[in-house]
Amino acid sequence: MRIRRAITIGALLLMSASLTACGDDGDAGNSDGDGKSSASTSKGAGKGGSGESASTELPEASDMASIAYYLNEHASCLDLKTGVEYDDSNYTDTDPAWGDENMTQDPAWGIKERAVCMDKYNDANTLLLLSDMKKFQTSIKERNYGSILIGKDFAVDPGDAQTVQELKTSGLKTLHCYAEHPIPSGYKQEPALVAGCVLTDYYDD
Repeated sequence: MRIRRAITIGALLLMSASLTACGDDGDAGNSDGDGKSSASTSKGAGKGGSGESASTELPEASDMASIAYYLNEHASCLDLKTGVEYDDSNYTDTDPAWGDENMTQDPAWGIKERAVCMDKYNDANTLLLLSDMKKFQTSIKERNYGSILIGKDFAVDPGDAQTVQELKTSGLKTLHCYAEHPIPSGYKQEPALVAGCVLTDYYDD
């Protein structure tokens, strides 16, 4: 009887120790909450919340109609024409649009389509739908074409200083590649896709 009781007590003690060990393992795994959740949170914070500066979210457009619609939300883009149609019109004699159709045909520019619309001040806005933003920025810098407004996959050259002012709230950024003309302090500057150029919220009228 004593032997049987000792065996029973021993078995109970083993079960108790086993359960305690399982409980300790669970607590260790959750010392920071849940082990897996903590690692996942760290990874997420490393991408967006660990002090790394997030790049600006630029507006994007899939076609010319989308660009024109976007501009009309912030400024004005009326009577949209293809670049060729505008260049062949009477407007081009007094108000030539930015660039020409040779750029569209030159792969180095990365321009998919070029169009022109008029702002409410009767000046020409040039709209550029881009197939390769890096090529476009490279050509702008190499050919010293000055500043131009940039979206994620398109560019705009406003035709009037007042239109430029109206587009300051549009989310478009200025592609600035002029080292000899520094940007005034207080404006954001982020690296562009090409060395020597930045994207900024400073709009040079």
